[in-house]
Amino acid sequence: MKISTKYKTDIPDVLPQIAQAEYAGAYSVSLFFSDGVIKKVNFGNFLKKTAHPKIRFYLNECEFRKFKIEGGNIVWGENWDLIFPIEQLYRGEID
Repeated sequence: MKISTKYKTDIPDVLPQIAQAEYAGAYSVSLFFSDGVIKKVNFGNFLKKTAHPKIRFYLNECEFRKFKIEGGNIVWGENWDLIFPIEQLYRGEID
């Protein structure tokens, strides 16, 4: 006997990529996904609550604004110092 349960979420089975990102002020970024969804994500709380110096470096707003899109995701730093799960970004919230 096979029991399966499907849960309805607002996250598609195949996640779209981030096509564009724009700084929205106060450690927030508007993310434009390839399926037309737009989410504004605030990274401020994440940056402020960490003690890791490589992450705290991005509390410098000038450095934070140097994000780029690579591989369909938003990243910071030459070696992807910061990168977040696309599922969280698509929800508009990071843990």
